[in-house]
Amino acid sequence: MQPWQAHLTFWQIYEKASDVGGTWRDNIYPGASSDISIHFYSLSTDLNPDWPSTHGSQAETQEYWRKLTAKYDLYSCTVFNRLVVSAEWSSKEQLYNIVCEDVASGERFTTTAKILISAIGILEVPRFPSIAGISSFKGEMFHSARWDTGVDLRGKRVAVIGNGASTTQFVPDLNWFLPPIHADYSPSWKWTFRNVPGAMRFYRFLLYLQSEMLYLFVFAHAYIRSKYTVVAKDYIVRTAPKDQLDHLVLTYSLGCKRVIFDTNFLGALRRPNLKLNWDGIQSICEDGIITKKGEKLSFDVLIYATGFTVDRYPLTVVGETGKTVQEYYDSQGGPKAYLGMTVPGFPNLFLIGGPNTATGHTSVILTEEMQINYIIQFVKPIINGLVSTVDVTPRATDAYNDLIHARLARSVFVECVSWYRSGGEGKVSSIFPGPMMLYGWWVRRPKWEDYNVKATERWERKLRHEKWMAFFNPMYYATLLFGLFVSWVSS
Repeated sequence: MQPWQAHLTFWQIYEKASDVGGTWRDNIYPGASSDISIHFYSLSTDLNPDWPSTHGSQAETQEYWRKLTAKYDLYSCTVFNRLVVSAEWSSKEQLYNIVCEDVASGERFTTTAKILISAIGILEVPRFPSIAGISSFKGEMFHSARWDTGVDLRGKRVAVIGNGASTTQFVPDLNWFLPPIHADYSPSWKWTFRNVPGAMRFYRFLLYLQSEMLYLFVFAHAYIRSKYTVVAKDYIVRTAPKDQLDHLVLTYSLGCKRVIFDTNFLGALRRPNLKLNWDGIQSICEDGIITKKGEKLSFDVLIYATGFTVDRYPLTVVGETGKTVQEYYDSQGGPKAYLGMTVPGFPNLFLIGGPNTATGHTSVILTEEMQINYIIQFVKPIINGLVSTVDVTPRATDAYNDLIHARLARSVFVECVSWYRSGGEGKVSSIFPGPMMLYGWWVRRPKWEDYNVKATERWERKLRHEKWMAFFNPMYYATLLFGLFVSWVSS
C-alpha cells in the first residue's frame, strides 16, 4: 500500500458503492469464503497473525480490507457512491476528461486526470442467463452475487439456476471436486504467527510454493493431472449420492474450469429436501420453471448462480483514436492487452486485473501486487514531470498476445466451455497461461522500448545511462540466468 502514497501528490478513488471491499462487500451469500488460503489471500505488506481459520469468511475478509483502508487513510481520498460514467483522452490537454455520477441523486460531475487506473475487478458484473420469460416470474428473484437478505427462504420452494463456483458455498454444485482443505488455526498456531519472527512470512511462502506446484502438476502436465483426476473422482464417488454419479463424475479435464475444493456440499446432495434436475430450462413462467421435457416445476424463489460477465469492459473509456476499450476488444476477437495492463491507443491508462491475468491456482492479491509495482514505475516519472505520456505499441501488444495464446493453445483451458473464454467458447481471454513466477518475471520492470514515450531529454539520458551501467553489473547477468530458469520451468 505504501508505494502509492509515496509517489502521488494528488489522487482520487471513485467507488460506486458505499464502502470498500469489492467482492467481499457484495458477495454476502451464506457460506461465502475465500478458496485460497487466507494467509496468502492478503497483502504481503500487511500479514495478519489472527486469522481464525485457513480460509477467510466473507465477514472476516471484508473487515480486513476495511481496517487497511482506515490504516492507510484511504477513506479520506475516496469518493463513495460515485460511478464513473466515461473517461475520454484529450490529445491537446494530454489528460483524461472524466464524467462521474452520484448514484443516489443522479447528479453528474466532471474532473480530469493525467493518469487513469482501472481497478474494477474481474468478477464484478453479475451475468443473468438468457431464458425466455425470465421477467415474468412473480416470486422473489436475485443473483447470488447480490444476495437479498430480506428474503426469508424458510419453508419456501427455492430453485438455484446455474452451477458456478459460488454455488458450492450455499448449495451443492456440479463440478470436479477435490477433498476439503478448510481448517481452524489452533491457539498455538496463532501464537507462533504472532511471536516467532519470520514464521508467518515463511508460512505464506510455503503457500505460494504450494500454489505454483498446483499449476505445474494440475494445469501444466497431463499425466500428473490424470492422477489428480483419479483422486477427485474417488472423492466424488465416496461422498455423493450413488444415483447421481453419472452426472457428477465429469468428462472434461480437471483444471479446464475452476478447481473447487468441497465444503461439505457433496454430502448435502443427500438431503431429502434437495433435488437435482438435469433436464434443462425451456422457459420461466409466473410461478416457476418449464423444463425442456415440458414439465412445470413450481417455485417461490429463483436464485441465479450464473457467474459474471468477464469478457466485456463495462466502462466507457475513449482513447486517442476515438475508440473505446470495448471497441478495441471487439476488433481483436475479445479482451486483449499487453501484460494485461496496457492497451494500445490509450495513453496513461493502466488496468489492474485486465485480460489474461486471472489464474485458477493462486492468489489474485499476489497478481495485483505485481501489477501495482509495475504500474508505479510509470506513475513516478509522470508525476515527477520526466515523462508526459506512455502508450504501449500495437507491435508489442501483438507479440505478447501471440506468445501467451501459443501457450494457451496447448493448455487444458481450451478443452471445455468456461468463463475463462470469450463467449464461453472463444479465445481464452481471462487466464494467464503459466505459474505466477513467470508473470512476476515478465512484469518486474517495464521494457520501455515497447512503449511510445513522450519524455524529457533528462529521462532519455537516465534510461541510456541505466542501460549501459547494467552491462558492468554482475547482477544483470545473474538475473538473465534466473529468467532463463523461470522460462524453462514454466514451459
